[in-house]
This record gives sequence, structure tokens and C-alpha cells, in this order.
Amino acid sequence: MSALDLLIHLLNFAAPAFFVALLLAMLFRLAMHGRSAAVSLWKQVGINFAAGLVVLAAGLVFFGRDGRIATYAALVLVCGSVQWWLLRGWRN
Repeated sequence: MSALDLLIHLLNFAAPAFFVALLLAMLFRLAMHGRSAAVSLWKQVGINFAAGLVVLAAGLVFFGRDGRIATYAALVLVCGSVQWWLLRGWRN
């Protein structure tokens, strides 16, 4: 495997975590107007992206391959929980 192939595989592995984090932060900012202003958009995306990568890596280790529906369901649940925790913690 060449370095370019490895890079493409890593980007494809991380893409679901990035897009879930970006979509979640943007939609929450749109829906909740002033509440999400306490935490910057990119901080929300970064923390959710890191949590998503951990979930995807755990799914890869647990199932032995990536792309399982259970892993993607866990990705959505964990990112949603992290987003809730992040914004609830900043409000207090």
C-alpha cells in the first residue's frame, strides 16, 4: 500500500466522524440560537470529532472491521451526548 492509499483510507475512516460533528454543531447552532454561542462552533466540532474518532476506533477493534451499523449508531449517540454535555456544562 502506498502512502497515498494509506492517506485515502485514513480520510475515509475519519470522514463520518467529521461530518457528523460538523452537521451536529451547525444544526444545533441554527436551532438553539443563543445557547450555543457560549462555545465556539469549531470547538464544538473539534470535541465531537475527537469523540467520534474514538467511537469509530472502538468499533473497529470490537467488530474487527469498520462500517458496521452499530458503530455508526454509537457514533451518533456519543456525539449527541457530548454536544449536550458540552453545552449544558457551559451554561452553568
